Amino acid sequence: MILIRHGQSEFNAAFAIERVDPGLVDPGLTDLGRTQALAAATELSERGLRRLIASPYTRALQTASIIAEILELPIEVQPILGEHAFFMCDIGSPRSELEKRWPHLEFDHVPEIWWPEREDSEDGVTMRAAEFRAIAAGMDDAAHVGVVSHWGFIRAMTGQEVTNCALVEFNPKSDPAPDFAKIKP
Repeated sequence: MILIRHGQSEFNAAFAIERVDPGLVDPGLTDLGRTQALAAATELSERGLRRLIASPYTRALQTASIIAEILELPIEVQPILGEHAFFMCDIGSPRSELEKRWPHLEFDHVPEIWWPEREDSEDGVTMRAAEFRAIAAGMDDAAHVGVVSHWGFIRAMTGQEVTNCALVEFNPKSDPAPDFAKIKP
């Protein structure tokens, strides 16, 4: 399995300059973010991926769509892969809006309001990561799946803090869950 952080979003670009929440709800990718997704697709072209699973946030769906188009892969939308919900950018778009923007994707299993209604604690993200780890461990094709997600979720899965469009190889059957007690100062 390959975990893929979404490309640079409008939030990431603004936050990098001011280090304050710019108040953007469910932002899309910047031009740099789209370029990063294209580069990720090139790097993934020799990895034998058969499908992508993506968070329903716009930045993740845009990243997955770019990769999927180039590699001719189907995309499955999975709300469990969402971000930790610390900033305004972690308020998502309602399912009905996503269905209009991505009519070729299935959203029937996604609730209308699918993102956390309040800040998701470290424990909450860790629990979602553990749930996805269990799902992924049961996938016969896990070695051929790309997962487009977010900084906080990938950190909860691996303990790694990754940059936009970073690729992280992950084996849900053997890679241990991070021990945050050892990571925190």
